Amino acid sequence: MSPQQKTDLTVLGIETSCDETAAAVVRLGMDGEVVVVSSIVASQIAEHRPYGGVVPEIAARSHVEMIDGVIAEAMAKAGLGFADLSGVAATAGPGLVGGVMVGLSAGKAIALARGLPLIAVNHLEGHAVSARLDSRIDYPFLLLLVSGGHCQLLEVEGVGRCKRLGSTIDDAAGEAFDKIAKTMGLPYPGGPALEKLAAGGDPSRFTLPRALLGRGGCDFSFSGLKTAAARLAEGVTDPIDRRNLAASVQGAITRQLVERTTKAMKLYAAAHGGQGLRFVVAGGVAANGAVRDGLQKAAASHGFSFSAPSLAYCTDNAAMIALAGAERLAQGLTDGLDAVARPRWPLDEAAALADPTHVPGRKGAKA
Repeated sequence: MSPQQKTDLTVLGIETSCDETAAAVVRLGMDGEVVVVSSIVASQIAEHRPYGGVVPEIAARSHVEMIDGVIAEAMAKAGLGFADLSGVAATAGPGLVGGVMVGLSAGKAIALARGLPLIAVNHLEGHAVSARLDSRIDYPFLLLLVSGGHCQLLEVEGVGRCKRLGSTIDDAAGEAFDKIAKTMGLPYPGGPALEKLAAGGDPSRFTLPRALLGRGGCDFSFSGLKTAAARLAEGVTDPIDRRNLAASVQGAITRQLVERTTKAMKLYAAAHGGQGLRFVVAGGVAANGAVRDGLQKAAASHGFSFSAPSLAYCTDNAAMIALAGAERLAQGLTDGLDAVARPRWPLDEAAALADPTHVPGRKGAKA
């Protein structure tokens, strides 16, 4: 920990970047021990299910309605008052900006009213540290961040210091899971439903495209797979073949994640002398059993330790935001009340601007 950290830090975290309204209290000890004192997540799945996906306007309104109660519940469960806090951390992006504004405004209000430091946290940095909520994982490590909106490989060198090795050039893996599930008529949220259907299926029954095989680097692409699977789904009605198609989709996504991660592992090991190699997978897709198993085997075969958050911390939560905020606070890194909500916010901004995977627009560069 930073020499600036003279005592344990207790931080309230607030997360509203998509369709979960979440608040948590996390304590970071001077010795680096992390304790999740409370973690409350209010899901909006029922509100978005009729539309088969997240509707930004509905999400933002729900955050407004839920945020006060969720924060109060997190504080009550922790048995603390605001005077017991060392700081307030709130997601400031990337995400659905209407929702981000709700949580960030709540964080600013508490910080202003109670005279507490504010830490505006990058949601992706929260995912990057999420495995540290229940395991002691030292920096540096190789990270695969894989979720509904993001898919990238990063060298995480320390607090807020990430170097991009690869990113998706189109869709994220979680987005592919969800959209393919929707074309198969599976209920929302699609990713877990597809994994459930795939159980016992034959992953070799259907041939699906393998993107970017002849291309160097560690980038991902799932749009071709998504289109091919959607076309197959239109003609597959037999229950056994539906199960086989789900297994084939899951296998194809897992295979690409493992292939690109293996490339990154080789690059990372060469750069770090093959010593103390640590691999972390985080994000919602890290909850998928087939993906975890494939990545765990890849890590073992290349001399890496393997870490992943517990299932409760794979999907969006505020405990990871509180921890990211506490680690920044320990380094003396805080933000003013003029911190802005950002729909786009790459972890490696220099790489995003110098070598963009997407053309930067008025909202900024993507990962």
